[in-house]
Amino acid sequence: MDVVIIGAGVGGLAAAVGLRRRGHDVRVFERGEVLRTGGAALALWSNGTAALGGLGIDPTGLGRPTEVIIGSTHTGAELYRIDLRSVSARLGWPNLCLPRRELLDRLASQLPDGVVRFGPACTGVRQDADGVTALFEDGTTARADAVIGADGVHSAVRACLRPGDVPRPRGYASWQGLTPLPVPLAESTTSRWLTGPGGTCGIIPTGGGMVQWWFDLPWAPGDPEPASPAEVLRERFGAWTDPDVRAVLAHAKDEDVTSFPHVQTPVPKTWGSGRITLLGDAVHAFPPSTAQGANQALEDALVLSAALDGVPGADAAPALRRYERVRGPRAARASWVSGHQPTQRMRGTRPVPLSPAAMGGLLEGYLKLVSNALRNAPRGPQARG
Repeated sequence: MDVVIIGAGVGGLAAAVGLRRRGHDVRVFERGEVLRTGGAALALWSNGTAALGGLGIDPTGLGRPTEVIIGSTHTGAELYRIDLRSVSARLGWPNLCLPRRELLDRLASQLPDGVVRFGPACTGVRQDADGVTALFEDGTTARADAVIGADGVHSAVRACLRPGDVPRPRGYASWQGLTPLPVPLAESTTSRWLTGPGGTCGIIPTGGGMVQWWFDLPWAPGDPEPASPAEVLRERFGAWTDPDVRAVLAHAKDEDVTSFPHVQTPVPKTWGSGRITLLGDAVHAFPPSTAQGANQALEDALVLSAALDGVPGADAAPALRRYERVRGPRAARASWVSGHQPTQRMRGTRPVPLSPAAMGGLLEGYLKLVSNALRNAPRGPQARG
C-alpha cells in the first residue's frame, strides 16, 4: 500500500516506522525545512515505551527513568508519593522523561533518506473511488492509497473531514522549559509535582543535569504574550518557598520559556472517512495533566500499523475503520481523564492517605485503561532486568 502521512511529529514518524516495517511504501510530508524539535521534554509512561517496543524501537538509552513521583505543596510539604519502580517491573516497560528532540531523532533514524519530505504545508485532502490526494499550498499534490493526518492540533486534514471539531480552550496554559539545574534533583530519578497559590509546577530530570519544568497558569484566548515570561513566572511564584522551585525560577531565561495553551478536541467514534484517517493530536488533543499526549500518539501508530498489516491499497478504508474502532475507546478515556477539571488543576492541599505502592497501583490501572500496547506487548527491557 502507498501511504501518505501529513506531519512529522512523534505520531507521524512512529506511524511511518511501523508501516514501513509492515511492507508499505510511506511518504511523510512536513511543513518547513527541518524537523520541529522544540517543545522541551515529554514523559513516556510504560504504555508509551511499550508502544515503541511494539514498533520495533528499543527505548533503552532514551532520557532518564522516572522511578518516583513526589507531590508537594508550594512549601515542599509532601502530599503523596508514587512508586513507579514497581509499576515498571509489573508492566515490563520503563517510565521515562526525555527531550522531545531525542525521541524525534530516534524515530527519524529508523527511516531511510527521502521518506520525510520538507516543504509547503498541506491545505487539504480529496478522495475518489481509486485513491486519495493530499493538496499543498504551493499547488503540488501527492496521490496515495491512504492519507494519515498526523498534523497536530490545527490539523488541515481534520478540518476537511470534521470542520466543526475545533480545539476548545480549557482555561489554562503551560509555561515550560528544558534547562540545566544545579540541584541534586537534576541527577536523580525523582519527579516532583507541586501545587500552591497561583498554579501548579512540575520538575522532572531528563538526563545530563537537565530538567523539564513547567508552570500551569490560567489562560484565555487573546491573552497577550508577556515581554519577559521568566519575570512573569518569578512574580507569580516568587512566594513559593520550595527550594527546587526557587532554583527553577532563578535559572529560567526568557529564551528557554515556551507557552502551550491547554485545548481539547472532541474524540469522535469514527475518526476518518474512506481512505483518510487521523492520528495523535489531530484527533484527540487534550490538556497535558496526565502527560499522555505523546504516549497516545505512539499507541495510535502501533495500532494503525497492525490494522494495515498485509492490507492491499484497495482495502484501505475498512482497515482504517478497524484501526479507529480499536484505538477510539482508549484514546477517549485518556482525553476525558486529562481534560477533567480536577485532574487538570491538581489543586489538592491535603496529604493523600495512600502508600506509594497503592498510588503506583492506581497509576498502573489508569495506564492499562488507556493503552492498547500494554495488552499485547511482549515483556520489555524492564522485565528482563
